[in-house]
Amino acid sequence: MIFITRKHEFCASHRLYNPNFSDEKNEATFGLCNNKNGHGHNYVLEVTLSGEVCEDTGMVFDLKELKKLTTQEIIAKVDHKNLNVDVDYLSGMIPTAENLAIKFWEILEPKITKGRLHEIKLYESERNYVVYRGGICEPTI
Repeated sequence: MIFITRKHEFCASHRLYNPNFSDEKNEATFGLCNNKNGHGHNYVLEVTLSGEVCEDTGMVFDLKELKKLTTQEIIAKVDHKNLNVDVDYLSGMIPTAENLAIKFWEILEPKITKGRLHEIKLYESERNYVVYRGGICEPTI
């Protein structure tokens, strides 16, 4: 088994806010990330696949194809966007890094034709990142 990873970068803004909470509870829960005008991040997304090396190509999955797929399905839709209002597939959820990673997995996993999606790693900053390896999680509001 071998692992391959493609790294992408995108910039986006968001506001962490739960409409079911009072203003006070949102402030207490999300702090500065609850800024009514939002705030931004320079995200780094790493998409890792695992599998066996194909004898005919020497690859698990063509990284050019993984770049094209991830750019088309994820990056083009989130780059320089407000994640709360501009991205249809994030509508109705709190755009935390955790929820983004789950949603990105749900979008990419069925489209991987060789190998399998092993991991989504999403950096919100140099110090904060999440790792998702599939499972029974549902993105939260």
